[in-house]
Amino acid sequence: MKKHYVIFVAACLIAAFLAAEFKSSVNFSTAQSYEQTYGQIQADMNDAGDSETYMIKTSMRSIGWEEVMRTIVEGNTDAGKSMSEQIRQNAIEHAEDGNPAFGRTRGVFAGIVNQVSSGSIIVTAVAAIASITGSENLGVMVMIVLGALLMFAFWFLIQNVFPVVTRRVFLEGMNYKRITPQRFVFLLRIRKWLKASWIMFVKYIFYSLWCLTVVGIAVKRYSYYMVPFIVAENPGMTARQAIALSRKMMKGHKWECFVFELSFAGWEILSIVTFGLFGVLYTNPYKTAVFTRYYAALRALAKEKEIPGSELLYDTYLYETADPQLIKETYHDVLAVVENTPEKETGLTGWRGVLARNFGILLFRRKEDREYEQRQAEMVEIYGLIDDTQGEAYPVRLYPVPEERRRKLVQSLNYMRHYSVWSLIVVFLGLSFCGWLWEVGMHLVSYGNFVNRGALHGPWLPIYGTGAILILTVLYRFRRNPALEFAATIVVCGFLEYMTSLIMEIATGGMKWWDYSGYFLNLNGRICAEGLLVFGIGGLAIVYVIAPIVDDIVSRVSEKKLKVICVGLTAVFLFDAGYSQFHPNVGKGVTDIQAREASEAPAHSEQRSIS
Repeated sequence: MKKHYVIFVAACLIAAFLAAEFKSSVNFSTAQSYEQTYGQIQADMNDAGDSETYMIKTSMRSIGWEEVMRTIVEGNTDAGKSMSEQIRQNAIEHAEDGNPAFGRTRGVFAGIVNQVSSGSIIVTAVAAIASITGSENLGVMVMIVLGALLMFAFWFLIQNVFPVVTRRVFLEGMNYKRITPQRFVFLLRIRKWLKASWIMFVKYIFYSLWCLTVVGIAVKRYSYYMVPFIVAENPGMTARQAIALSRKMMKGHKWECFVFELSFAGWEILSIVTFGLFGVLYTNPYKTAVFTRYYAALRALAKEKEIPGSELLYDTYLYETADPQLIKETYHDVLAVVENTPEKETGLTGWRGVLARNFGILLFRRKEDREYEQRQAEMVEIYGLIDDTQGEAYPVRLYPVPEERRRKLVQSLNYMRHYSVWSLIVVFLGLSFCGWLWEVGMHLVSYGNFVNRGALHGPWLPIYGTGAILILTVLYRFRRNPALEFAATIVVCGFLEYMTSLIMEIATGGMKWWDYSGYFLNLNGRICAEGLLVFGIGGLAIVYVIAPIVDDIVSRVSEKKLKVICVGLTAVFLFDAGYSQFHPNVGKGVTDIQAREASEAPAHSEQRSIS
C-alpha cells in the first residue's frame, strides 16, 4: 500500500467512477452537487422576486433528457422536440447569465453539452430512424433497443471486467516496486479481455440465480469471492473452472472471510461519515490490498493441498522473483543494449550536449550524432523492459501467455530523435502554412468566401509553427510518456495562445484577433477547452508522427540545397513579420469578431448583417 499508494488509489477511484465497484465512495461529489443545487435555489428565489416566476424557472431546470425521452415514448415526438428546444435555450441563457467560462452558444463542446443535456440528440435520432423506417413508433423502439444494447455492452465490457483489472494491478504490487499504467491493459495485451468478461458474466448470472434463495445470498457471495483474483492470474481458463476453483479454495474459509470483512467496519464507517472521501483515499485501496494478500495465502494453501484446478494458477512470478539466469536468457536483447550503452555519450559534450539532452536539438549531423540517435532508438524500443531485468517490475516476457509485441509507429519512427536547425525551420514554416490552410479552409466552408487569415500577409500563421517548435524542444524530456506529453502540450499551447492574444490586442490598440466567448470552458475568450484539446491531440501527432516523417524527408535532401531553401524562406517570413508590425493584415473576416456578433445578435439583426 505504501509502495504503490498513488496507483492503487487511482485504480479504485476509476472503478468507483465506472460504477464497477466502490460506488458509494463517490458520494462526496454527490454531496457537493447538492450543496451547489441548494445555492442555485437560493439564487433563483432572490432573482425571481415572486413565487410564480420562481416555479417556472425551477420547473424548467428540473426537466431533463429523461422527460424528453418519456414524452417521445408516449408517442408525442413534436412535444418532445419542443421541450428539448426549451431546455436548450434555458441552459444557454443560464450559462450566459452565470460564469462566462461555461459558455453554451458556440463550439463543438457547447453543441455536445447542449444536445445531451436537452435531449435533442435523442429527438434527432428518433426522427432519423422514423424517416428511414416510415414509422415513428418503430423509431422509438429502435432507440430503446439500441440504448439497452449500449448499456449492456458498457456493463459487459467495462464495469463487469474492471474488478479483474484492479486485482491484477494489486497482485503485481505485492512483490514489485514499479507498476506502470500500461498494466491496466494487461488483458488486452494478452488478448483475453473478452474471455475475462465472459467469466465474470457467468459468475454474475450464477450468483444472481443463487440470490433467489435466502441462503445463497450470503453463502455464494463468499464461494465466488476469489473469482476476480483467479481470472486476474489466469484469464485463459473457462468460466466453470474459475468458479469451481473459487468454491474449492473458499471451502472452510467462508466464515473466516466474513469475519475478516467485519474487521474493516471502522474504516467503512469513516468512509460513510466523510461521504466516501476517506474510502477513496484509504479504505478501498487498503481493503483491496489486504484481500489480495488473503488470496495469495489461500492460493498457497490450495497448491499445498493439491486442490483440483490449482494447477491452473501458474503465474509463479506474481509471488516470487525470477531466477537471474532466466532473466538473462529471456531479456538478452535488452541487457545487450544496456551493457553496450556508454555511461558518457561521446561527441555530445559541452553546449552541444546540453542542447541535445535537454531540448533534442543538433545543429549539425555528424557521424557521432547519428550513432547516438541509433542508440536512443534502441533504448526507446526496450525502455519499458529495463525494470523487468532489474526485478523492479513484473517480467512480462515470463508470463505463460505471451503478450502481443506490436511494432508501434512511434517506435519505428524513433520519436526520441534530435532535430537539426534546418529540420526545425522546415517544421516551423510547414506547420505555419498548414495552420493557415486550416483556418482559411474553415472560414471558406463556414462563410463561403476566401479570407487571408492572420496578422501577416503571407500564407502562414506562426502561432502554429511556434507551438510545434516549443513542443519538440521545451517538452523534449516528456516524449517517453505520451500522457505527460499530452498534458504538457495543453499547458504550453494554452499559455502561448493566451499570451499571443493578449500581446496582439495590446499592440494593436485593443483589437481582438480571435474570441472564444460562448465556447464551453473558455478563459476570457482567449483560450477554450475545445481548442486546447485539439492542440493536445495535434501535439501528439507532431511529436510521434509528423515531425519524424518530416525529418526523414529533410535528411534525404542535400544539405547545400536545404540551406538555400531554408535561408530563403526564412528571409521572406522575417520580412513579412517586420512589415506587418507597421501594416498588419486587418479587415473583415481576419478576426473572429464578426462571427461572434452575428451569433449573439437576434435573428433579424443576423439576417441584416449577412445581407
